[in-house]
Amino acid sequence: MKDLLALVEVEGWVRNSIPRSCEYKLIAPGYHALPLHTVGHSLVRLLLISLAVVVALPVVLFLGLLVTGTIAASSLSMMLNAMLGLSGPAANEVVVAERYSVPEGFILELYSTDVPQARFLRFTSAGDLLVSRPHAGDVVLLRRDTDEDGYPDGVQTVLGGLSRPQGMDFMGDWLYIAESHRVGRIRFDAAVGRSVGEYEPVVEGLTDDGNHWSKTVRFGPDGKLYLAQGSTCNVCEEADARRATMMRFAVDGSGGEILATGLRNSVGFDWAPWDGGLYATDNGRDLLGDDFPVCELNRIEPGAFYGWPYFNGDNVADPDMGADPLAHEREPIGPVHGFRAHNAPLGIVFPDTAGWPDAFKRSALVALHGSWNRSSLDGYKVVSLHWSDAGIKERDFLTGFMIDGDASGRPVDVAQGPDGAIYVSDDYAGAIYRVHRGARRSAAPNEVRQPVSRLDDTPPVWLASADIERLTEKGAGLYLQHGCASCHEVGENAVLLSGLAQRLGYRAVDEVLSAPPPPMPVLPFSEDERRSLAVFLLACPDANSAGK
Repeated sequence: MKDLLALVEVEGWVRNSIPRSCEYKLIAPGYHALPLHTVGHSLVRLLLISLAVVVALPVVLFLGLLVTGTIAASSLSMMLNAMLGLSGPAANEVVVAERYSVPEGFILELYSTDVPQARFLRFTSAGDLLVSRPHAGDVVLLRRDTDEDGYPDGVQTVLGGLSRPQGMDFMGDWLYIAESHRVGRIRFDAAVGRSVGEYEPVVEGLTDDGNHWSKTVRFGPDGKLYLAQGSTCNVCEEADARRATMMRFAVDGSGGEILATGLRNSVGFDWAPWDGGLYATDNGRDLLGDDFPVCELNRIEPGAFYGWPYFNGDNVADPDMGADPLAHEREPIGPVHGFRAHNAPLGIVFPDTAGWPDAFKRSALVALHGSWNRSSLDGYKVVSLHWSDAGIKERDFLTGFMIDGDASGRPVDVAQGPDGAIYVSDDYAGAIYRVHRGARRSAAPNEVRQPVSRLDDTPPVWLASADIERLTEKGAGLYLQHGCASCHEVGENAVLLSGLAQRLGYRAVDEVLSAPPPPMPVLPFSEDERRSLAVFLLACPDANSAGK
């Protein structure tokens, strides 16, 4: 480059009153000197053109797929949901009652609408439900329903600032979280529903480029940490041998080994209770037509190769990849069950079916996220898989998310709670559904549940004659004295009080201080002290950093 370019001063002035004495020219052998500002303007034009191309390419691709009939017109919202986590219409009781259906003897209820972009689920030992939200970069906790009204008792953030977290599992009092580029862990106090201490990496250096960046983790019956990660592409040879595989590690993240290969995008996996077999869902490749290849359920065996990218479905050779260069040392293994093409099976669970109909004796539930690349959308439901000597039979379990091309939701994960009910996450509607065999909750099934306001209908009587300045000063002193900032202002898991006056009234704050929910400490505040804190937090939000 020294031979090609040189910098020399030039005289005079340029536009915008920039001294030309500060301007330089780029000189290449055999060419005239070019003023740097001219080069800069050219670079700006080039960048703008490049940006326009980047923006236009997805649009052109979408229109091309639409014109050729490869995808449906309604696929755009599904593509944006998959790529960017963009949500659709919020779920409500009316939609659930009118659209969705479950098998006879089961009851479906809307459990929560407070979890936009909800993905994977994991229950704590205390019965609270953890929900990962990759596009929000956090894990939230839905407090168990202790008042038995059919809804969680609250929502709080367990851990934020993460890089696209998806899979979660527990080992002892450690919560493991699979981010897009690593697996980390943090101690978790299930009794109060909060993380404790510092978050620490366990498996680092994972790649998260390309299409299928999500990672899923589970602990197996052998006490090992299992990790599934998808491919970077639709069909290609991977530069990173760990992509499109199932891996296994020790609890501390050491001793990593590739357990199985050829798994294009195995998002969910679980172990069958009757024989200990490990089963994983897998998303088949795109752009080979509406009905090929099938999406897969594979039984994972150590050292096995499941075909991708050289084979699809029942070991049909891929038309774009040619012969497998390692054919002399491996044979592809076909799926034990094929889902309809492009149905995108994600989460899977083998539930405890005690008390269920006999047909569910050996069964699994699988969330079908639904297609984006078919001429007509398909999937968008939860299915049950039934094992018998004749093979595996697929049946509908929770349906109604897709009706005549209109999508109201996209199931992602399924989990069984300690109450025996099945919980289903929906990242399109930002909801959690509950399917059970008990009695229907008292609320009318077609009633839209409105959030209960905790604001004051009228100001409390004592406020009219209160010395606001004195109460504010006393409240500030109590806030500092009891170290409230340690929970409400400091650390990754701070329970922020910003906007508190829009959520709680004086009576509600008094109730919380009188009978604080976990993990708030119980402090012997007098009535005057509770009022002082309430005024400090609500009437004077700018007086403390927690209110900002």
